[in-house]
Amino acid sequence: MWRHNYEPVAGSLGASAVAAAVPIVVLFVMLGVLRKPAWMAALSALASALVIALAVYGMPLQLAVISTLYGAAYGLFPIAWIVFSSIMLYRLAVDTGKFEIIKDSVGALTDDRRLQALFIAFSFGAFIEGAAGFGAPVAVSGAMLAGLGFDPFFAAGMCLLANTAPVAFGSIGIPVITLANVTGLPVMALSAMVGRLCAMMSVVIPGYLIVVMAGAPRALEVLPAIIACGLSFAGMQLLVSNFIGPDLTDIMSSLTCIIVMVAVLKLWRPARIMRLEGEAVVAPKAVAHSAGAIFVAWLPYLLLVAFVLAWGAPTIKNAFDARTHAWLPGSFPKSPTVMNGLFVPGLHNLITRVPPVTPNESQYAAVFTFNWLTASGTACFLATLVAAALLGVRPKRLAGIYAATFRQLSFAMLTIASMLGLAYLMNYSGMTSTLGLMLAGTGSAFPFFGAVVGWLGVFLTGSDTSANALFGNLQVVTANALGLNPVLTASVNSAAGVMGKMISVQSIAVAVAATGMSHADESRLFRFTIRHSVVLMTAMGIIALLFAYAWPGAVPVVPPK
Repeated sequence: MWRHNYEPVAGSLGASAVAAAVPIVVLFVMLGVLRKPAWMAALSALASALVIALAVYGMPLQLAVISTLYGAAYGLFPIAWIVFSSIMLYRLAVDTGKFEIIKDSVGALTDDRRLQALFIAFSFGAFIEGAAGFGAPVAVSGAMLAGLGFDPFFAAGMCLLANTAPVAFGSIGIPVITLANVTGLPVMALSAMVGRLCAMMSVVIPGYLIVVMAGAPRALEVLPAIIACGLSFAGMQLLVSNFIGPDLTDIMSSLTCIIVMVAVLKLWRPARIMRLEGEAVVAPKAVAHSAGAIFVAWLPYLLLVAFVLAWGAPTIKNAFDARTHAWLPGSFPKSPTVMNGLFVPGLHNLITRVPPVTPNESQYAAVFTFNWLTASGTACFLATLVAAALLGVRPKRLAGIYAATFRQLSFAMLTIASMLGLAYLMNYSGMTSTLGLMLAGTGSAFPFFGAVVGWLGVFLTGSDTSANALFGNLQVVTANALGLNPVLTASVNSAAGVMGKMISVQSIAVAVAATGMSHADESRLFRFTIRHSVVLMTAMGIIALLFAYAWPGAVPVVPPK
């Protein structure tokens, strides 16, 4: 049994944090300074993390290798699987010519590029986030904007920025549910607080998005649409998260936003239409299509929504999960508490986590959930198969689309696997906990630096769910030690963490692959998003300080057990 030591360098937390930060520095240097492709940056950071884990933290080689492979496996399933299925669905729409009709239907709503970005990147992207999560919204909405004629770089950048609003409640509320399971705090209290934090940012994200895209003067020209978009999404996000729960927050918020935006675009038109650079001053009128043709064109995405929502329904999910559990190979020991969970051989419960990261010494579990039948990626893939059948696509042609999608995403999938391998190695070696403890030692300023902890977690893992699982307990333990409300600090971990999504190497790799850019553009996209990520994370940290010291009565209070 190997025991964590969070201060391996001369018993100094500061010196140990410097060593633990080496892989992160390598990532930033490779992407931001040397401008290397994301897969190369991820592999370099992983190699440096292996050296630190073995040489500085004294992690046994077997544990280091298996934790890396465990993370890489999680990167491929479920994360890369859902990205692959989403892009294949998009390629099917393009290959059958249906995407041209989708473009015309969006153009019939508005030919203003600012409003198209709001509708696709923010409203529709939020819906995909709520239904599927992980990399699907950036993959789908980024590909759609590029298909509409947007510069691929700005299509990717806009979608990464827009995706901050819904991430905390993505994939049917899984990040908040995970946070509740990890911390033991009531899910409704966390849902309410995360909703209050996120709504304050969601209301400004549409305006921020258009200012970045077109500048403040041109953003003011579409102010009515920006206000309608932000208020409709944030208002419903606040209402549902506080009174219904996390499961439907994104679904209901995005649907409300989509309905409001369609009404606004039908009833209102900006005085000056913004077009893309080089686009004709008088844009050609969108081709008229029948309602039936438009319905058929959108059918792949309608099926995507239907399958993902159906697969997430408890009755269907539980029934399929039970069947999948029975089919799992008997050679792998199954977890009795996690449906379709497989104990990772040579890692599960072989590491001891110690206070203050956990309240008491505890064994570090390693359970790989292989719910291949009910995964969101499987639902998306089945939607693709059904859409192909209904559109009359022959199996050979569909196989060609599958192969083309694999070629398009091969390096992105390598990047995702490498980054998750890095994240899991840093988690199981104790490096990430060292960094978290360093930030937790900031005393009364911790509500702000707690936001940095969540941001760091999502940057490393690419997932708000994973960051909540990683740092949720640390936030609660630190809050109790400092006399702060643990509901606030745990919620800040999730709400501020989403600001790290746009700079996670996995998200950037997916955005680049989805929009058809080259690997050289990954470092450029990272440099574009990093400043916005830091600005928005800082804003969330300030909001956290206000809730801690100016508005403590607005934070839900959980009675002590």
